[in-house]
Amino acid sequence: QVQLVESGGGLVQTGGSLRLSCVASGRTFSSYAVGWFRQVTGKEREFVASITRVGGTLYNVDSAKGRFTISRDNAKNTVYLQMNSLKTEDTASYYCAAAPGFTGWGRRTEDYHYWGQGTQVTVSS
Repeated sequence: QVQLVESGGGLVQTGGSLRLSCVASGRTFSSYAVGWFRQVTGKEREFVASITRVGGTLYNVDSAKGRFTISRDNAKNTVYLQMNSLKTEDTASYYCAAAPGFTGWGRRTEDYHYWGQGTQVTVSS
């Protein structure tokens, strides 16, 4: 069983920055693909970014590319999502997800076995 705990959400003004963290349990974290998704109430969960076991990254071109950066620190069992130039439309609950042993890019929710509880990001104008 893998447990994921997100943190770093909060209230920020348009143009500001936040760094989300996702800490995972387990001794084989380096073998996990990890993704960040976000969800607004009443809408489907949306892919934001993912990072493979070997550090390859993929971004949602429309919402994240050029503004968000995903990274991982295997020594700390942590994946980060640095979010810059935030917009009001980035307001959502952000979830990290893990897929032990997964070798793909992980842009789909069904690629992941484990999910965190989410952290709220609110961007005000």
